[in-house]
Amino acid sequence: MSLAAYCIICCRRIGTLTPPPKSTTYRRDINPFSTVDVEDHECAVWLLLRKSQSGDRAARLQAVQEMSEIHHWHDYQYRIIAQACDLRTLIGLARSKESDPRFFLPPPPLPSLKEDSSIEEELRQLLASLPQTEIDECIQYFTSLALSESSQSLAAQKGGLWCFGGNGLPYAESFGEVPSATVEMFCLEALVKHSEISTHCDQIEANGGLQLLQRLYQLHKDCPKIQRNIMRIIGNMALNERLHSTIVRSGWVSILAEAMKSRRIMEASHAARTLANLDRETMREKYHDGVYVLHPQYRTSQPIKADVLFIHGLMGAAFKTWRQQDSEQVLTEKILEDEARYSTCWPKTWLARDCPALRIISVEYDTSLSDWRTRCPVERKSIAFRSNELLRKLRAAGVGDRPVIWVSHSMGGLLVKKMLLEASKKPEMSTVINNTRGIIFYSVPHHGSHLAEYSVNIRYLLFPSLEVKELSKDSPALKTLQDDFLEFAKDKNFQVLNFVETLPTYIGSMIKLHVVPVESADLGIGDLIPVDVDHLNICKPKKKDAFLYQRTLQFICETLAKDLES
Repeated sequence: MSLAAYCIICCRRIGTLTPPPKSTTYRRDINPFSTVDVEDHECAVWLLLRKSQSGDRAARLQAVQEMSEIHHWHDYQYRIIAQACDLRTLIGLARSKESDPRFFLPPPPLPSLKEDSSIEEELRQLLASLPQTEIDECIQYFTSLALSESSQSLAAQKGGLWCFGGNGLPYAESFGEVPSATVEMFCLEALVKHSEISTHCDQIEANGGLQLLQRLYQLHKDCPKIQRNIMRIIGNMALNERLHSTIVRSGWVSILAEAMKSRRIMEASHAARTLANLDRETMREKYHDGVYVLHPQYRTSQPIKADVLFIHGLMGAAFKTWRQQDSEQVLTEKILEDEARYSTCWPKTWLARDCPALRIISVEYDTSLSDWRTRCPVERKSIAFRSNELLRKLRAAGVGDRPVIWVSHSMGGLLVKKMLLEASKKPEMSTVINNTRGIIFYSVPHHGSHLAEYSVNIRYLLFPSLEVKELSKDSPALKTLQDDFLEFAKDKNFQVLNFVETLPTYIGSMIKLHVVPVESADLGIGDLIPVDVDHLNICKPKKKDAFLYQRTLQFICETLAKDLES
């Protein structure tokens, strides 16, 4: 029996709502020359499918939940749902933790590459097709770099460059040795920036970008960095609801559903962000690039009563900053998989388990110690600029709609202070202030750091970045920020907990520096707790029962006690 005939028979039965005969097998005429048999358990599949497309939202959610709990069907029954369900149901299943992978069809076949073309060349053509006007300097920089590198690499591969470089080698030979993955990474970084612009997302989709990025994603299964940048682009495109149907039709949901179940926290979190942006059935919030929900990543019946936000510092990241302190021994893959023995992100594995009623968010933004090492040489973002950018993204993610605790490390604490001061000046941000309950500062240089003044003979700090310069002890902006925030925090009666390192930190192989001295980490309110670790490990507990984690957990639970009880 064909699927079409099957659909006709079952849909007719469901539409009439007539009680079934006592027999367990039903015979319906499709035409005068054929009949089909429909079993009870098969009809149940279609009843559930119909429920998932109900006009009643509660019924739709219940249907998806029931589907996700089914693990006894035959393969063809899962395929029926996969082929017949709508966009909302498919995304809901992808965001349900227990969903059977058979609900997700493989992505459709990708179009063939153009004759005499390569993925690298098509990636370059996609990038070149995007508007190059009315974009900021950093997007211009990344685009120019990617197009330049890919042009030279492609010309080298085709034997088109035979002038000589300063090292006496033909450019054709030297560029030919550059891995294509390097050129692809340049292009992807540029596309990430372009995908932050809504109209550019339309162009990426119209020019076959969804299929091209999927081909590249499958090709680089052994390169997480390339896959993460691709996920960032798809996640940015998913912020635009008009593109949801094309993202789903191109087969990305099955890829995202698989990535959600990955043991690698970064891979799972990037997929979770994209699926949350696609899920307009249960989500009002939108997660912009750099804002990652660590918990809950799936749909949940657990009421979420408060938010805890993690903001990293200089040279940090949304995940690596908050890992467990590295062990002396070489960690094997088996140890990494055992969350009881080692956590690659303790807010996700420990805090989420201890406080399931929290939404836990980690933020990522680019920082550098030196302008030599900055990813975009024209990007000199001040703390004031970054705070406004992050505040806008966090408000879009619903931060301020429920009670909040901020957790920050190093320069991240200065960003938190600046964000709260800026929010206090904007009526539309008043809920962020009113719902802020407390702040944890891990070695935050409230009164400055020695980083910017350190030996200019060290290559890392030969040209200190703007972020480092703003940490200087004689920075007027830093003093104003401290004075204004201290008065503000006292007035709002924020609960505060300060930790500070007591051991020096190695920066590179030559610098040994006490990054944040005890006196600089003293905000002026709240407990100040010295810990015998260096600046990098002040936010990385050795184990779950370590004082650093347990004191953090105690502060969160006590500060949110009334909110979590209600």
